[in-house]
Amino acid sequence: MALVLTRSAGQTPKLIIVAVVIADQATKNWALNSLSDGRTIDLFWTLRFNLVFNSGMAFSQGQGLGRLIGLLAIGVAVWLWLSLKKASTNLSLVGTAMLIGGALGNVVDRLFRGEKWLAGSVIDFIDLQWFPVFNIADSAVTLGAAMLITSSVVASRTKLQS
Repeated sequence: MALVLTRSAGQTPKLIIVAVVIADQATKNWALNSLSDGRTIDLFWTLRFNLVFNSGMAFSQGQGLGRLIGLLAIGVAVWLWLSLKKASTNLSLVGTAMLIGGALGNVVDRLFRGEKWLAGSVIDFIDLQWFPVFNIADSAVTLGAAMLITSSVVASRTKLQS
């Protein structure tokens, strides 16, 4: 059964968001249970699983600003949710949903993995050893942003050709 995306496919973004959050939280739970004793799992080349706690944002910048980052992420997720109605292509719809899911996946960590409200650290565990350690939510944000950029470029080129 193929997933058909149309502007009227109101459930599609919700399903993508929920799938990203569930996959993110399930893999983080696995990482906590499997890697918490300092264990790393080497997969191939430089890819390994290595548990890291990030109280900052991307690339471990802004350490200690978790509450501010969490509030900002919630605000961005709400803004993106409201912008879903304006998605003009399937690519922008999926990209926006992936951004929301990724943002919420990391917000869940900040909300529930700390001793104080929004003071938790984000769990990262995908380690390439030559790039900052990241997680499924980070991947969804990156892929979603790439989809939005691609959609925007394609749309602008289409307008130029018209």
